[in-house]
Amino acid sequence: MPPTRLTALLLAWLLAAGSPDAGAAKPAAPAPLQGAVTQVIDGDTVRFSVPGQPAIDLRLASIDAPELCQPWGPEARKALIELALNKPATLRTTGRDGARTVGVLTVDGLNISQRLVEDGHAWSVRGRNGRGPFVKHERMAQSLTRGLHAGGGAVYPADFRRDRGPCR
Repeated sequence: MPPTRLTALLLAWLLAAGSPDAGAAKPAAPAPLQGAVTQVIDGDTVRFSVPGQPAIDLRLASIDAPELCQPWGPEARKALIELALNKPATLRTTGRDGARTVGVLTVDGLNISQRLVEDGHAWSVRGRNGRGPFVKHERMAQSLTRGLHAGGGAVYPADFRRDRGPCR
């Protein structure tokens, strides 16, 4: 049998067989939590409380806001306070970041991460392909010189930490 036909047959068999766990059920996503932001730590980290449960240290998914000790850090924190502090909110957890939970926070149906990027208080986190969920919102904020983009020379938090170390 010619190699190209053998390759085609092998590919067809693999597609028909599926992956080893093709029949396995994926774990259900956790149910959204209803609660409130009871403390704003910085521009992308809050303490989220659900009545009757321990508070959750939450890092907002898909964004990175300036550190408190870097330019625009205090303004980013203030914006998050205005959007979310002491307001009824919904949290959909997406993972962990060390000791913190990572998740999508919504207040009155508004995705807080997206809003912070739109208003120029944070950057969209990018993957290896250079894309992120809020890159188009970030570019719009840059073109409109909103928030941290207004003065020019804004430094991405990871670069700031690498060059200057953590805030003290």
